[in-house]
Amino acid sequence: MCRGLESLPTTCLERAKELKALFGSLLQKSDHSILSKKNDKLRLNLDEPLKWNESFERLLSSQNGLCLFRAFLVSEFSEENIAFYLACEDYRATKPSKLAAKAKHIYDQFIICDAPREVNLDHVTKAITKENLENASQSSFSLAQAKIYTLMEKDCYPRFLKSSTYLELSRKAKSG
Repeated sequence: MCRGLESLPTTCLERAKELKALFGSLLQKSDHSILSKKNDKLRLNLDEPLKWNESFERLLSSQNGLCLFRAFLVSEFSEENIAFYLACEDYRATKPSKLAAKAKHIYDQFIICDAPREVNLDHVTKAITKENLENASQSSFSLAQAKIYTLMEKDCYPRFLKSSTYLELSRKAKSG
């Protein structure tokens, strides 16, 4: 399972705190243009939090939304789900010569029984994924990734939308 806040990259945790403070203070101003901070590394549209409730995909496609969602999952002790999903996304972009090594790492980290960050997959999905690794390809984790995506979309995402952090950001965006 998740090791708690220490498993969240420091930059993401810092960004989540920074975004909450920045959205809150900026939403009190009347100018709703896109603002930048820290040498344009963090671009904010003050209406961005309102778009995250349109779809789970929309939330994940937003760097800021993904960061806040990940921080939320850490608070719920289920950060391994988004970590696995992102590892699979990275895996799909891996060069064929490196697939086997990366696949073993992902499998050992997230799927094998008692893995350090084991995700909640049924036995059949685990077996199919293990079988897929015999001839590693970019789609080796597709079934497992889809199951975790659905789990997050149906379970974690609705709770995120009801979280105090998200509700506060969206309320301020609406009233700002």
